[in-house]
Amino acid sequence: MRRFAAALAALLLAAGAARADTGPLRPFKDNLFAYPGVIAEDYDGDRTVVAYNKERDIYRRDEVPERRVRWQYVSTSVNRQLDHLNYEAGGRRLRTARVGDERRQASFILVYLHGQGGTRLQGVDDWTFGGNFNRVKNLVARGGGIYLSPDFTDFEEKGATDVKALVSAYAARSPEAPVILACGSWGGVLCWQLAADPAFAPRLGGLLLLGSFPEPSFLKSAAFRARVPVYLGHGSEDSVSDWRKQDAFFQSIKKASADYPIRFVLFDTGSHGTPIRMTDWRLVLNWMLMQRGG
Repeated sequence: MRRFAAALAALLLAAGAARADTGPLRPFKDNLFAYPGVIAEDYDGDRTVVAYNKERDIYRRDEVPERRVRWQYVSTSVNRQLDHLNYEAGGRRLRTARVGDERRQASFILVYLHGQGGTRLQGVDDWTFGGNFNRVKNLVARGGGIYLSPDFTDFEEKGATDVKALVSAYAARSPEAPVILACGSWGGVLCWQLAADPAFAPRLGGLLLLGSFPEPSFLKSAAFRARVPVYLGHGSEDSVSDWRKQDAFFQSIKKASADYPIRFVLFDTGSHGTPIRMTDWRLVLNWMLMQRGG
């Protein structure tokens, strides 16, 4: 890790501060959720090493470490727009959490797919992961979007069918809204399946892989051909998925298409769940939405 950071330091563009990207989503607690510091960048800023510190970013941020963030990171008024609803897919009845007003045209649709052992409740929990899910709920609701955090059958074909049915129902109500999939850990398996689906990929406005896994076949996928933006967030001490493989995947995409819209953020000393806690949702979502002209 130190060798990697040192190599990037030679190409440092903006150490100590994240880029002030603009876009349609207005600031919301940016002073609390912005990256605490940038160690190094290269690929014109598309590959970044962010300074993560467990003492600061967990123990001083949380009232109860990894269970309850301090109150200033959270605004629960957004939950007036939170509902838990049934949806159907392949004859199966499932549940999804939804934030946002479905009676109006959504500006975009963001879907969070949990990893193994998770449920729809993970993606709408205000207090865990440093309050980052509360922030994304607020950003989406304030930006006129729809946020979905569904249960699904599995991480195979049935699960992909579930997610596709749910998203298709909401996309039909807002046909101009780009669909952004955010995938935690093993949820990335579903994201890559949907990215390869030629009927689904044209609706995609972005893919976020949070502590997830690379998929080399993406280079032959419908989403790659459509230049769907990709964000890869990873911890350098992730014991489940090695960051080096994700970095190699990032570089393979840049080798295939130097200007492809992909960003890789490595959280120095971060673990498997660090990208869910530390990803700056506003920065990433605005970048993705701006790829389509906002």
